[in-house]
Amino acid sequence: MSIADIQRETDETEAQRAYRLDRKHVFHSWSAQELLDPMVIVKAQGSHVWDGDGKRYLDFASQLVNTNIGHQHPRVVAAIQEQAGRMCTIAPQYANDVRSEAARLIAERTPGDLDRVFFTNGGADANEHAVRMARQVTGRYKVLTTYRSYHGGTSTAINMTGDPRRWSNDHGTTGTIHFWGPFLYRSAFHAQTEEQECQRALEHLEQTISFEGPNTIAAVVLEAVPGTAGVMVPPAGYMRGVRELCDRFGIVMIADEVMTGFGRTGAWFAMGEEGVVPDLITFAKGVNSGYIPLGGVAINDRIADYFGPKQYPGGLTYSGHPLATASAVATIETMEDEGIVKNAARLGTEVFGPRLREIAERHPSVGEVRGLGAMWAIELVANAETREPLAPYGGTSPAMTELAGFLKSNGLLPMINFNRLHVVPPCNIADADADEGLRLIDAALDIADAHTEA
Repeated sequence: MSIADIQRETDETEAQRAYRLDRKHVFHSWSAQELLDPMVIVKAQGSHVWDGDGKRYLDFASQLVNTNIGHQHPRVVAAIQEQAGRMCTIAPQYANDVRSEAARLIAERTPGDLDRVFFTNGGADANEHAVRMARQVTGRYKVLTTYRSYHGGTSTAINMTGDPRRWSNDHGTTGTIHFWGPFLYRSAFHAQTEEQECQRALEHLEQTISFEGPNTIAAVVLEAVPGTAGVMVPPAGYMRGVRELCDRFGIVMIADEVMTGFGRTGAWFAMGEEGVVPDLITFAKGVNSGYIPLGGVAINDRIADYFGPKQYPGGLTYSGHPLATASAVATIETMEDEGIVKNAARLGTEVFGPRLREIAERHPSVGEVRGLGAMWAIELVANAETREPLAPYGGTSPAMTELAGFLKSNGLLPMINFNRLHVVPPCNIADADADEGLRLIDAALDIADAHTEA
């Protein structure tokens, strides 16, 4: 190393060094590496993060929609610290107190008889294992999932996914069949009402099952509310109709609640609010607010009993990791004690829903707002009549880039996907911070309006 290099490193701030080493050594996900200019985050607290220059940002994305209790909640941090001082790790074949307690707390909140929990490292491998369980139990191989969905980046999960991230990873070898789920605003069924959309979507699914061969289909996998794909809340009766089809044809129903679970929609699990009990629920993200990687599969009695005398062919070195499950225990207890799930429901009905609908009336670029709890999406269009999106499916546009730049420059971290701006802050965000975020979004939509056709 030259004297100049040594002097440069001496003069660097910690943030500058972090950036330099990132660009030299870190390979980022879902990115063209040479085009990246990542923000350096040096601190986080509550609903805010700080960059390397000390600028504070309101985190309206909850990072990847996972910090449901916000950043650095002291009860969860303390639980991780206490567990680290007592036992950092132990192999999954041994029972331990925090894993057992986390499983109990989760089972108490899942609907119906989903009382057994298989812990994973995140949502993608939770979906992988749920599908593996369904294939083992049914002796079938095919899996049905929707277009406009996201189930993870691992091999089976990415093939189950319905958004463009699947395309370059899909070799058609995993037995996944895609079908159209309900989405009235961009209906694949020419429906005019929610009732028509529900009925026609169920008829379409039944036809897909019939033409694929019911005795070849192991599972139907549905996000309780599709998240990254656009926050399309299923119409009333749709999930119950899917449950009935699965029962009729002997198909395992898997609910992907990786994003919706643990308060995001204003309920512990969105499926439970619908009165529908799937056979398996996958979870991650909100179970411990993303503080340490953790996911899992909640399993009903029938499937758990199948693996009573028969070995389950799967496992992970870090299944039920004690640091992760200790943080889950603390997170769930904190959410209960502080009423965070109820607060998310209140935010949806009293803050985000009314304010976003009011904002939509002022902006011709807003085609639709939709959501519930602390999970909303603003659909942006170039033409309100034709519903032409403000960015193409699978891509972006100058309008969306400009909008994102405005928000970041004014201190808000947004979640933007294609032509949509998602509103997904922590479920315990203060009302004043929620109001500030919505004020900035209202101002940013003037940019989108300038790109619409009169």
